[in-house]
Amino acid sequence: MTTTATTPKTVNPDPQSADELIAYYQHVRAFTEKICAPMVTEDYVIQSMPDVSPTKWHLAHTTWFFETFILGNNYPNYEPLNKQYNYLFNSYYNAVGEQFCRPRRGQISRPTVSEVYEYRHYVDEKMADLIGRLGRDGALDSIRDLVILGANHEQQHQELMVTDIKHVLSMNPLRPTLYERAEDADPVGVPGLEWLRYEEGVYNIGLNSPRFSFDNEGPEHKEYVNAFEIGSRLVTNGEFLEFMNDGGYQRPDLWLSLGWAEVQENNLKEHDWEKFDKPLYWFKTDDGWMQYTLAGPRRVHPDEPVVHVSYFEADACARWAGARLATESEWEVASADAEVEGGTFSDSFRLHPRPLPLDAPGGRLHQMFGDVWEWTGSAYSPYPGYTVSEGALGEYNGKFMANQIVLRGGSCATPQSHIRPTYRNFFYAPNKWQFMGFRLTRDAE
Repeated sequence: MTTTATTPKTVNPDPQSADELIAYYQHVRAFTEKICAPMVTEDYVIQSMPDVSPTKWHLAHTTWFFETFILGNNYPNYEPLNKQYNYLFNSYYNAVGEQFCRPRRGQISRPTVSEVYEYRHYVDEKMADLIGRLGRDGALDSIRDLVILGANHEQQHQELMVTDIKHVLSMNPLRPTLYERAEDADPVGVPGLEWLRYEEGVYNIGLNSPRFSFDNEGPEHKEYVNAFEIGSRLVTNGEFLEFMNDGGYQRPDLWLSLGWAEVQENNLKEHDWEKFDKPLYWFKTDDGWMQYTLAGPRRVHPDEPVVHVSYFEADACARWAGARLATESEWEVASADAEVEGGTFSDSFRLHPRPLPLDAPGGRLHQMFGDVWEWTGSAYSPYPGYTVSEGALGEYNGKFMANQIVLRGGSCATPQSHIRPTYRNFFYAPNKWQFMGFRLTRDAE
């Protein structure tokens, strides 16, 4: 059903020439289809909850983005493959037109999966042609930044596709396997948690770079940060189980009021998987705790970072441990001492966090990038001097700066080339279907 373009394994993430830009575009687009390679038609169309979008919709929406913001304004006499797609696959861009109701995306049986792939390849051909034309005419700068934005937008949806299809498949009592993965080695323990100290001071926060970034990552500005200590690694399943076994979900003193309300409300629900008394995808068997992964059911490995927990759960567990979550400024300050390389990203197709090796070197930060998105204690709000871009693209980030919490660092479902220390992800506090985890922080004495 699908065809995947042949592209280099690595490409320049800051393409300058037309050939580099085409290779970069094709590389990102091909990886999207590689994610879908083991899927069957039925997998593409299910919407398991309002926050989840069918894979078919993600494939079409990322294509719509290039069609709407680049081809429609730059390709001579461009003719859409189907003009109704502008309504079906617009997500939230009110300046572009009306959108189909998000919670009902799973009701769109047509276009078919095959027709969506036809749509993707139609737009891909036009995009390659346009980039080549503008390169020859010396006018590539007119769309270069938009193409890079569209590719980064697609990488965001690659992660959403992975997280959404995991939720979809988890609803199936058969608990199917989508990506084969060998069992991890038996537990051997993880290095003891070390507290790494950062002194008080005025720090530069935010991105100041000619390379691509989303508008919410800037402008660079100065922030005063009190002295703090941050954990050398992520909180593990074993440590979270200690919180659970110590009655963590039964102690209102550990919870924010809204979090405690979530615990009470969801524990009245009929289905065990809906209850708010464990990380998402965990289930109890006679042999102990298990969890659903995209490689099928696996035992809860105590050495792995805990994943699929809400902000409320992360905050409660941190309080139980006598600590707290880092502010996003503290996290960014500390991340300067960490390496992006070495984390688990979607490129590996493991799509599950790895345990930190027992022999990992001491006195340094580990697992800051990849593995799990780390909840911070910071509300998602604009930096000083932030301005919303004009036009429809101004709706990309700024309109969501209310009632959401910042996460940092990327996850095992994030492409490695997509992440950087200043990247600001954001979700609502009860959300847990993304690959969300946390590390401990405390005030320095």
